[in-house]
Amino acid sequence: MAETLIIADLHLARAEPRTLALLDVFLERARDAEAVYILGDLFDYWIGDDQPIDPVIAERLERFADLSASVTFQPGNRDFLVGNDLLKRLGAKQLPDQTVLEHAGRRWLLTHGDELCIDDAAYQAMRAQLRDPAFVRDFLARSLAERIAIAEDLRKQSRTASSSKPEDIMDVNAAAVDEILERTGADGLIHGHTHRPAIHRLEDGRPRVVTGDWGESGWLVALDDDRVTLERFTPEEREIVAAWPTRGEVGA
Repeated sequence: MAETLIIADLHLARAEPRTLALLDVFLERARDAEAVYILGDLFDYWIGDDQPIDPVIAERLERFADLSASVTFQPGNRDFLVGNDLLKRLGAKQLPDQTVLEHAGRRWLLTHGDELCIDDAAYQAMRAQLRDPAFVRDFLARSLAERIAIAEDLRKQSRTASSSKPEDIMDVNAAAVDEILERTGADGLIHGHTHRPAIHRLEDGRPRVVTGDWGESGWLVALDDDRVTLERFTPEEREIVAAWPTRGEVGA
């Protein structure tokens, strides 16, 4: 079985050479993949499918559509307004906020992850407001310039708020993780959002895999027949940071 690749938190905003180089490395790797999953925050923000995209970024996005792998997009907190036009450009189908992927005899729950950060009450209140259908209708009815200004202001507010919050409340809540795994019957969780790449062993032995945000390096999670790996890569090197068996006893 060819590998399945999972990425999140690219936060594309402008055509920075390092980001473009990382995208080139990933797209080359993805040529041999069976499936590619993007777990949200592909963009730093997305204000509707009429948002302008730098041509050199757009060209790389369209290369996703040229892959033989199936491409799937799951919205994040920065780009939950992605619509059909952008999905068509990516050659991707959209998944709901929480999806179970069956792979090599295991059931992996895929999610962006921000809904699990329930200790951050202020963030959850803002999340609910931004996703309210009435707010979305009003927002999309505004001019492009207005929407960009609102998104930039929200991004600044988020950075300011995050800098003053305790680190632990911005991570996922353990009880919320346990609840969602029990409800979905999943054997493990894969998510992004927190920018804390690692493979954690839960108390019941199930794995929680967190992919990282792209910056000086890119991050991906790879699923193959035998294991799941968390990988960091640059144009110069590739490193397996952590691995977990995907067959045999849970937590083996």
